[in-house]
Amino acid sequence: MEHRLVAGIEKALGWDGPGAIGRAFARGHLPEPDLATRLMTPHRLLDLVMRRHLANPQLRCYADGEELHPSEYLTEVVNRRRQAVKQADMASLGRVLSAGGSLVLDSVDTFDPVLEVACRALGWWSGELVSVNAYLGVGDTAGFGLHWDDHDVVCVQVSGQKAWEVRGPSRPVPMYRDAERNLTPAEDVLWGGVMNPGDVIHIPRGYWHTATRVGSGDDGHTLHVTFGLTRRTPVSWIAALADTARADQLMRTDLEMADGVPANDLLVERLAELAREHDPATYLAATRASTPPARHLPHIPALGPLEAVAAVTEFAPEITATADGVLVVAGGKRLTFRSRAEQPLRTLLSGHPVHLANGGPDLAALADHLVKEGLCAPLNGDSPSGYTGLVPAVTYSPQPSTSA
Repeated sequence: MEHRLVAGIEKALGWDGPGAIGRAFARGHLPEPDLATRLMTPHRLLDLVMRRHLANPQLRCYADGEELHPSEYLTEVVNRRRQAVKQADMASLGRVLSAGGSLVLDSVDTFDPVLEVACRALGWWSGELVSVNAYLGVGDTAGFGLHWDDHDVVCVQVSGQKAWEVRGPSRPVPMYRDAERNLTPAEDVLWGGVMNPGDVIHIPRGYWHTATRVGSGDDGHTLHVTFGLTRRTPVSWIAALADTARADQLMRTDLEMADGVPANDLLVERLAELAREHDPATYLAATRASTPPARHLPHIPALGPLEAVAAVTEFAPEITATADGVLVVAGGKRLTFRSRAEQPLRTLLSGHPVHLANGGPDLAALADHLVKEGLCAPLNGDSPSGYTGLVPAVTYSPQPSTSA
């Protein structure tokens, strides 16, 4: 999938592919001035908050660096059917922000089509699941104190300004569930400065950082979005290997033999065999192939024919030509098609919006099948809005016959 954000991040950070993720701190500036505001704006963020049922901790507010109690910005509304739902009290939220507060909305990609498509593009590019949080602060507002994240992040300053300090790790590649706590910040400051609209930074897992507007004045604001990439580790593979071992009879037997002594050599040898049979590369490929799409829009024929579709799998589909046809592995599905479907399949599963008008009935039938299988979603009406101006659309036309 060709996405302006992915290309912009690579160019801004001087990367040549996703291999640089997590390796070192990096910063730069997006090459296209409008790209940052295309991702999000303060008004669009507030509109999202207003129109959703939200609860803490997905929506959080802060003042003077301390998290506020949800009762200060959330309210419970009872509808006509006497169903109670939580939503933001926008008047209270406005007072919090105007008094120098800030808000955080986690997983904005679940609400916003632009950020949903951006996360999918970054997921296809990186091979990891991606989500995005938004951070809006007003006036002379403090941010989070010095801390580290258990995942790699790419931060894009959308509007306003915010001062950052980034330090190295005090414990190499720490984990959320770790062998020891990681509470002492590193002393070496890698970078300190102000993020302006269009600026991008990459902070690897475990690097200490803080961001604030304290000292910047009461008449400004800051909005940045943070894409989080949770990369798998050897521990992830070992945990999956333990689940795989449940299928092995030897691994299900009692650890101690009849004489009370574990069969050390036999178990170690069998574990090594399992590790070779299900090596890290196999684990990663299987995990990506089996991950279902987070969201999927069905096609309702009564609402009209398919106009366009786009692939919605979390990772790029694997399309392989075989002696028997074409095998598609993606989204937890293994589908086999006739060989002549290879080129239209590669187009439909490219991640780009594909217009069907000139493709003929065979392309429409294939697209409908992929929608039913959950690998593609229809893009009728306003559905393509998340792609507009960011991911180029394509039109597939059948190749003319070359037979005499």
